[in-house]
Amino acid sequence: MIASARVGVVVPAAGSGERMGGVRKPFLELEGEPVLIHALRPFLADVRVTSVIVALGVADAADPPAWLTGADPRIHVVQGGRTRAESVRNAVAALPEVDVIAVHDAARPLVTPEVVDHCIEIAAAGEGAVAGCPAVDTVKQVDGEGRIVATPDRSRLWYAHTPQVFPAAMARRAYAADLAGATDDASLVERVGGVVRMVDAGASNLKVTRVEDVAVAEALLRARRGRAK
Repeated sequence: MIASARVGVVVPAAGSGERMGGVRKPFLELEGEPVLIHALRPFLADVRVTSVIVALGVADAADPPAWLTGADPRIHVVQGGRTRAESVRNAVAALPEVDVIAVHDAARPLVTPEVVDHCIEIAAAGEGAVAGCPAVDTVKQVDGEGRIVATPDRSRLWYAHTPQVFPAAMARRAYAADLAGATDDASLVERVGGVVRMVDAGASNLKVTRVEDVAVAEALLRARRGRAK
């Protein structure tokens, strides 16, 4: 562990939850706790984390829930933007001076401390790190009508998750640039010449996106707790 690295964590959580029927995913409960608390826990347990900025929607930012603001003194809330990238930009601007910036989806409650640590170590050494997992299914490229036009070699393809962690100067430079067309944080860092590598987080680092994901996430949490006993 590079103990001297100061880490700032940015959590975009301003989405409307359209795919969950308008329910705010970070506020859903898994095993009696909000998804967002599960997502934050591995970062709050890391002594290198000096600040956590959560970007919420307008109403929630004006009156954030006590379970969030009271969870840890390092947590602060800002108002998010119209898009995920704008929310991250707002949160990055609110961070104090840090050496490493980690961006993590509020709806990813199953990231492990080991993955968080590995990503921070890489970023503290000067490169970006993206948690994810290798593609296990055949991937098809299609045209606008859904017709297959290519079958990429899946041995070189990964699914990108979060956290996505970068040297702070690299992240700030990326988010000071044009955000148009950004699909994730790493894509912005790549545009400004940053080197980013993948970190295998396994397929269990799922994102709670649909109603059925809640049951899967709870089952995985129970299984982990059972193994830890």
